[in-house]
Amino acid sequence: MCGPDVKADLHHYLREARAALVWKLDGLSEYDVRRPLPRTGTNLLGLVKHLSGVETLYLGEVFGRPFAERIDWVGPDVPANTDMWADADQSRAQLVGLYGRAGAHADATIAALDLDAVGHVPWWPADGSRPTLHRVLVHLIAETHRHAGHADIVRELIDGSVGLRAGPDNFMPAGDDAWWSAYHDLLERTARRAVRREEVPARP
Repeated sequence: MCGPDVKADLHHYLREARAALVWKLDGLSEYDVRRPLPRTGTNLLGLVKHLSGVETLYLGEVFGRPFAERIDWVGPDVPANTDMWADADQSRAQLVGLYGRAGAHADATIAALDLDAVGHVPWWPADGSRPTLHRVLVHLIAETHRHAGHADIVRELIDGSVGLRAGPDNFMPAGDDAWWSAYHDLLERTARRAVRREEVPARP
């Protein structure tokens, strides 16, 4: 059995990922939080909406602790990617607020159960559909940090903001615009040199 320190560590990394994701919306217009930049349509508010449903499923339904609010974009009959973008009448305040409430419900599940408590994930393969809370937390941490990384790239494309959190302790070099431009140019030159090297036939 895992001890309470393991649960606290897992919970910490989940909360850190949540905070990083929500921070990416700060200071942006309604258009920019919804703006689809890559071909797949990834957008900041859609990521928040998606993870709200994910938290209510994995740390709610899976352990017999259903979330009190109805979430229309979760379920087998919902059109693909409905949870990945916000309708015009779904405001940022509504979806960020929902994500906070979903997180609070998830936190209550984490507090109430031991890490070896077993849930049921009917959409997983049958031989792995009875995971422990420990495994579900690892899965949720991985998914949330993955989407926080998506959000980091989307936000950088919008206005250049990067990092894990506001302030100097955001796990990014403290370079100004000139430093980042020089760094980008260095990588571009290096990539082009590597391509040229590959194009030169090897000597026998």
